[in-house]
Amino acid sequence: MKLWNKIFYRQNPQKYELKDDHLERSLRVRDLLALGLGIIVSTSIFTLPGEVAAMHTGPAVIISFIIAAVVAGMVALVYAEMAGAMPFAGSAYTWINVIFGELPGWVVGWALLAEYFIGLSFVISGISSNLKPILASIGIKFPAFLANPLGKDGGIVDILAIALLLLVMFLVSRNLSKITLVENLFVVLKIFAILLFVVVGATSIHMANFHPFIPEYHVTANGAFGGWQGIYAGVSMIFVSYIGFDAIAANSAEAIEPQKTMPLGIVGSLGIASVFFILVSLVLIGVLPYQHYAASAEPIGIALRAINHPIVATIVQLIAVLGMITAAIGLMLSGSRLIYSFSRDGMLPKVFSKLDKNKQPKNAVILISVVSMVISSVLPFSFLSQLISAGTIIAFMFVSVGLFFLRKREGKDIQQPAFKVPAYPLLPILAFVASLLVFIGLDKAAKLYTLVWFILGIAIYFVYGIRNANRD
Repeated sequence: MKLWNKIFYRQNPQKYELKDDHLERSLRVRDLLALGLGIIVSTSIFTLPGEVAAMHTGPAVIISFIIAAVVAGMVALVYAEMAGAMPFAGSAYTWINVIFGELPGWVVGWALLAEYFIGLSFVISGISSNLKPILASIGIKFPAFLANPLGKDGGIVDILAIALLLLVMFLVSRNLSKITLVENLFVVLKIFAILLFVVVGATSIHMANFHPFIPEYHVTANGAFGGWQGIYAGVSMIFVSYIGFDAIAANSAEAIEPQKTMPLGIVGSLGIASVFFILVSLVLIGVLPYQHYAASAEPIGIALRAINHPIVATIVQLIAVLGMITAAIGLMLSGSRLIYSFSRDGMLPKVFSKLDKNKQPKNAVILISVVSMVISSVLPFSFLSQLISAGTIIAFMFVSVGLFFLRKREGKDIQQPAFKVPAYPLLPILAFVASLLVFIGLDKAAKLYTLVWFILGIAIYFVYGIRNANRD
């Protein structure tokens, strides 16, 4: 087969159905909603609203969250139709493989893999950062070289991050029904913590804290602050909060009646999460002037202690730490399915698509755990936060364009999905343009690291993937 034909070889969707047939379909709508909420409503909701307000937007952080939710919502609608038409493991990687071909699919999958590796590391680092003060309060302290990532405050390795990853790896290696039970329980606890903060904080809102709602624009050490320029910078920073809905699609092959459950899970989880983010932002700004949240990883704790609710602050933060585990479970679960999909197609060694007695791709789980273990234990939390969005936004743009090609094949070699994107073709065009604008707004470091990641991915494709890909 010629090089060009290999690069743009499009997989047969019927063969994907057969390849994924041995995966157990056990995920219901409630499980998918919990999976989506577990990832989206995670570390970010307890940190980003205050941080973005102090760095870029002031009280207008609420506008940034609404705009980011609208952009993510348009992409989520496209994802919902794709997942209904092609309910295969691997989400956007598999879809683009079917629609555009092997190399484009690999590029999109490689972009998503960065989200799962770095996103999992980011969440684990966040859990570790929040858990260490709680442990210290009961007399459990780690020496500096075991408490911090490499090069930070005398650290060599974050041993707590490693222990947390081993715990999550153990949970994800269990039967899928047991995993979803744990996930659902932790999500309920996390929603309780968020609602507790909103109800208690709402009793101490000062309207003066919202004036001026959009501060005057000026440039600071962090970049744009105030005006629509600050709101735009806030959108690009906030967008990382919403991208977790794509992890639901990675589990399409394990969903019951995916034609119905996938759209409800994807769109529903994003809609509920958006309401929570906006409520938390309103209460945070209303309780204290946004300047109080500068350089703080615990704005909710600061706000509750400031209004004399230290016990509630401790309860919320403790539940928040437990709730963050749901994001780690969801990212590891979805990332392992993506690695399984690569291996299924011959893009990675076959060992990563083998299933154990629980019908779990155990070797794929081990791989994502080990890589994330290295990243989270040696790289600082603030560094990781820059790297998550860029690759995923590129995948969103591919999927938005891919919908036009999907429509031509629906009802032919691809099944007709029960859900269709409304306002077609305008909405997918807007989804593409809005995603592009968010990408442009990311900082230069994030774009540079994304370029390096893509170069590495293309090298792996031409060294291994193109030689071993399954094209029969």
